[in-house]
Amino acid sequence: MINKFKKIVKKLIGYKGKRPPMSVEGKIQFDRIQPWFRDRGDTTLRMNYDLNQESVVFDLGGYDGKYSSDIFCKYNPYIYIFEPVKSFCEIIDNKFSNNDKVKTYNFGLGSKNEQLKINLSDNSSSVYIKSDKTEIIELKSIVEFIQKEGISRVDLVKINIEGGEYEVLEALIDNNLISIFRNIQVQFHDFIVENARERMENIQAKLLKTHKVTYQYEFVWENWELK
Repeated sequence: MINKFKKIVKKLIGYKGKRPPMSVEGKIQFDRIQPWFRDRGDTTLRMNYDLNQESVVFDLGGYDGKYSSDIFCKYNPYIYIFEPVKSFCEIIDNKFSNNDKVKTYNFGLGSKNEQLKINLSDNSSSVYIKSDKTEIIELKSIVEFIQKEGISRVDLVKINIEGGEYEVLEALIDNNLISIFRNIQVQFHDFIVENARERMENIQAKLLKTHKVTYQYEFVWENWELK
């Protein structure tokens, strides 16, 4: 469903005249994303951070590596990319094969260690949707990963994992690890996750104890900066 929304939005960017018919959910998402496009958020807000060559970036949901590539070209930080879909991870591996500052992991991060069936739908692949193509993927506990790797600071984490963002943030908050993240750039998803708004607002209320909002476009993109 989310992939359908993204395709609709792409078709309608710059569209002139009467808007083509779409579902109720599609119209909601279309209206939500218009302010983001007007503000050119993908090339401004998502890219403008206080980073340098010593910074550490986590990319949860690496897809084809474009975001990490853009961030690396601008700031030259250390980057950890997590992408559970094998074909996407291979693209990322090839892109950064000669770059010692970028580490690629063929697994996703979640609240626990598990294997799940993911439904493949390009950049909207998710365990929460249905499609004809599937793949078994591996998720690892983000808490255990941070502890095992001895990570004490992450200057920016980008989270775009098609519904998995809720359990990741809940696990970090519940285990008192949320404060190691200076900036949390997250895309919350609804329609595909039950009680999405309730869970999002609960997470946001807890984040306010440690972070402040620097930009927020509901169910599009938002960023939380450490106080």
